[in-house]
Amino acid sequence: MGKKVKIVTIGGGSSYTPELMEGFIKRYEELPIEEIWLVDVERGKEKLRIVADLAQRMWDASPYQVKIHTTLDRREALPGADFVTTQFRVGLLEARIKDERIPDLHGMLGQETNGAGGIFKAFRTIPVIGQIIDDMRELCPDAWLINFTNPSGMVTEAAIKKFGWKRTIGLCNVPTIAQMMEPANIGYKQEELTYQFAGLNHFHWHRVFNRKGEEVTEQILEHVNEKDGGTPVNIYQSPFPMELLHSMKLVPCGYHRYYYIQKEMLEHSLEEFKKGGTRAEQMYQVERELFALYANPELHEKPAQLSKRGGAYYSDAACECISAIYNDKHLRMTVSTENKGAIPCLAPDSIVEVSSLISSKGAEPIAWGEMPPAEKGWLQLMKAMEECVIEAAITGDYGLALEAFTMNPLIESGSEGKRVLDELMVAHEKYLPQFKEKIQELKAQGVETDDEVVRDLMRRGL
Repeated sequence: MGKKVKIVTIGGGSSYTPELMEGFIKRYEELPIEEIWLVDVERGKEKLRIVADLAQRMWDASPYQVKIHTTLDRREALPGADFVTTQFRVGLLEARIKDERIPDLHGMLGQETNGAGGIFKAFRTIPVIGQIIDDMRELCPDAWLINFTNPSGMVTEAAIKKFGWKRTIGLCNVPTIAQMMEPANIGYKQEELTYQFAGLNHFHWHRVFNRKGEEVTEQILEHVNEKDGGTPVNIYQSPFPMELLHSMKLVPCGYHRYYYIQKEMLEHSLEEFKKGGTRAEQMYQVERELFALYANPELHEKPAQLSKRGGAYYSDAACECISAIYNDKHLRMTVSTENKGAIPCLAPDSIVEVSSLISSKGAEPIAWGEMPPAEKGWLQLMKAMEECVIEAAITGDYGLALEAFTMNPLIESGSEGKRVLDELMVAHEKYLPQFKEKIQELKAQGVETDDEVVRDLMRRGL
């Protein structure tokens, strides 16, 4: 057994942490952990306590002696860390509620990582990743950053390209879910198929091959619209047109529904909004139920209810990635990493989500080759939009933020799109110091939201 490992998890009070602990316990013989530190902010203090107590019970029920440490100061946790995992949400679930309700109020998609909500999640998150990296550079300069904070692709690109932390890998559970669910639909076991993914985070496609090297993608496509077809539970399953799928000859990810069948997905989002139940508010209730379970002193394992969360299996993927680096496995995984020519229509230093080999060197992307014209066009548009978002998040350039809004296919251009941008700016003022001057200007112009739920959150300082 090699060097003992120190893990630091930023956002340790997350409801996903028990899954992370389960993954580490399962792999302890190949990943000998000595210390685990869970870090959170003052507002997350109580959740951190509950999760840490459960995490310690899980380890105590295992054969392994691992101590869980908690802190509200990441600088206390970081010295000597080997791996830093990030799973935080700036502004907690209240911020997500604003991200979803304000666009819905204006007849646009309210969604956590796509459209206006996803852009504002990036605006809040990217500066914080920069601050974390500043601390890592000083306190654990050899550590790997394993990011599954959304929007994972943009956060990972900022970490690598803008903040210079090359030892960064971004993760997502969507490829994992596809590989878990799809094989049985065509009579295979997971280990009997080889998957190749390429694209961007929440905007990738994949192809599938059997052990004879025969492509079985078309067979997978026949089941995409079924309940167990590979779509994450947090995405409404409006059916893809089969003619489109067979023309593409590629399996889209579940999030492509927001782009390929935009009208139907928007109508469902607005229907939920009118009933007072955006996905964020549904998750608020799920979180309350989960933490009530976690607080039970008799519980010493991950509860099955965690699978209701859309991010299920993120944490297990993180454990697998960490083990692959530590053990130099050259393991095939789908991650966000530098393109290095894997997708020729994007720049070599762009961050893409592709099948890669994970070893002690990090992620080596597997070449996909040329994209068909439609997919090439989509990728170039979405990458350009992401680059505008990242730059605006760092510089506080309002014009770039407006350009990103104008480019995004899920945001109405013109005055109504600008209104959503401005209302979200004001609603998230507490977490957008880079836009301070513009937000003061907007408030002086009388910009505010008409959504009473959001206004109540703002009155309470949330």
